[in-house]
Amino acid sequence: MKATGIVRRIDDLGRVVIPKEIRRTMRIREGDPLEIFTDADGEVIFKKYSPVGELSSTTRQYAEVLFRGTNLPVLITDRDRVIACAGLSKKEAIDRRVSASLETIIENRTNFAASADAERMRPIEGLEREGAVACPIIGGGDVSGCVVMLANENGALPSQTEIKLIQVAASFLGRQMEE
Repeated sequence: MKATGIVRRIDDLGRVVIPKEIRRTMRIREGDPLEIFTDADGEVIFKKYSPVGELSSTTRQYAEVLFRGTNLPVLITDRDRVIACAGLSKKEAIDRRVSASLETIIENRTNFAASADAERMRPIEGLEREGAVACPIIGGGDVSGCVVMLANENGALPSQTEIKLIQVAASFLGRQMEE
């Protein structure tokens, strides 16, 4: 655990303010769910809760099925990082942060499909591959992540079938979170 040197007091209602610098660094936004853990040493630990992360077995399997069906790499993210991938080295993708452009797609609840006249999108920080299709995962009215298909090596545009597959995957995962 990393010390920040920041101290906050608990108010009379039991609340504590997480400093803006930490919220910005950790991408914690108003309304984000946090898990609270305690240990025997008296530590209280706040961890960002990822509803999509709770479906890790399902997301891994779904990414693998999409990759096998299209032969294009697939990433499944929560709102901040990659939680499942297929068609790429896990070391290369898992736990990488989503890019600002993918974060905008997630926050705005918009779909993305690469086209000849659209601006290219790199979905993951530190990964040089471009995104072909991205669709936010929405369950119970809350956006919780995104399903992303990466472009193939020659940069071919995604087909309507590939776009529909990613939309169906995002819809399915959203429904899984509602149950």
